[in-house]
Amino acid sequence: MSSALLIERQDAVETWTLNDPASRNALNDAMVSALLGACARAAQDPTLRTVVLTGAGGAFCAGGSLGGFASLIGQPLQTGQTDPLLAMNRSFGDLLHALSALPQLLVCRVDGAAMGGGFGLVCCADHVLATARSVLGTPEVTLGLPPAQIAPFVWQRLGESAARQCLLQGLSYTAAQALQVGLVHEVIEEDSDAAWQQTLSRLMRAAPGAVASTKQLLHQLRGPVPDLRYEAAQAFAQGLRSAEAVQGLAAFARRQPAPWTLSGKDSA
Repeated sequence: MSSALLIERQDAVETWTLNDPASRNALNDAMVSALLGACARAAQDPTLRTVVLTGAGGAFCAGGSLGGFASLIGQPLQTGQTDPLLAMNRSFGDLLHALSALPQLLVCRVDGAAMGGGFGLVCCADHVLATARSVLGTPEVTLGLPPAQIAPFVWQRLGESAARQCLLQGLSYTAAQALQVGLVHEVIEEDSDAAWQQTLSRLMRAAPGAVASTKQLLHQLRGPVPDLRYEAAQAFAQGLRSAEAVQGLAAFARRQPAPWTLSGKDSA
């Protein structure tokens, strides 16, 4: 088991903890690979009833980690070169599809930030419990990047109108606002084992076979999540190599507005 992902089993419940507090549990290659492995194993485990996805150190997930490909930001792809960004981003798309297809109840226990890719993880869950201090958002377009792999999952979770608002404006939601739009199902004041056990006891009333069968029916009813993994990987790779990404990420690091941001005076 990778140290990037901690897995703890208690009876029929597994807790998968994203474990990189220094980065607020940003999704790096090791974490995505470990999660994919956990999904493959869980899908074949009839004794497992509930998977709880959470984050260590007071954050859920800050999104995708840019550290592994920082040198590629803003750099054009050489003629004939296979873009390494494609495989990296496609793996995250594979993870979102694998999480959505789990036969078990998938519960996200959110405390703190759930941004970008973390927002996408939340959209895969059957039940989301969040603390009042949690913030959930999709800031990608404000950084010069498309929220590519998460877009179909946000669209399916929130509906087209709310997804357009969220993804095209780079919105953030408080826990209370996320509850209103259906992204979060339950809000508690602070993360505590007592509150969590109360939620878990309620969820465990559902029979595992019935849950798996019902999830299959719901997937058929709404149709599968549109499979845009290849197209999304292309869009993200192109976005990361663009001048907008260079400018947007630099502005974010300096805590300044991106150059395309219009002031109220300019936009009047």
